[in-house]
Amino acid sequence: MSNTPMAASPLTRAVLEIDEYVSGLGWDQPARFFALVDTARLQSEQPSLARKLGLDTEGESAGLTPIEQDEVPADRPLDEFLATIAWPDAVAGCALSVERLMLPPSAEAQVPDGLDEAGLTAWVAGHPDRQEVRLTVAVLRDGTRDSALRLREKDSVTEVLTGSELVPGLAQALTATFEE
Repeated sequence: MSNTPMAASPLTRAVLEIDEYVSGLGWDQPARFFALVDTARLQSEQPSLARKLGLDTEGESAGLTPIEQDEVPADRPLDEFLATIAWPDAVAGCALSVERLMLPPSAEAQVPDGLDEAGLTAWVAGHPDRQEVRLTVAVLRDGTRDSALRLREKDSVTEVLTGSELVPGLAQALTATFEE
């Protein structure tokens, strides 16, 4: 992938590859869920699938390959959906890309008391300082995590923030999909 830093870890490269893929689909997308598989293992154990994914070239064996899964149900809370996931041993990790509204930390003191979830969602949506963001969070079985955050108003590959602790709650929920 041309815009992914070569020095980045395989997990960071996978996160950025997913971010770039979803970015190419435009905004206002549903959540997208991915299995992360070891590329060398995929080439060895599933050569026909590797060829279909364009991974049959030299130099493509290092790292992780994201494989998009079935659609995330829009009518079900994300945490409930993630609680139903179980991965086969061949899956090294997973990732989720989701769009959300975020507020700056300074807005926390302004939140009205007594709002239910729907009320809070409506309040955030109407707040003048809200930011539309796309979060891409990935975890490996061993708990390693990484994330990418893209603001809609700065929708450029050079403006994507990365870090392992950008979305800790979502990373933990994804990690739980590997627990038995």
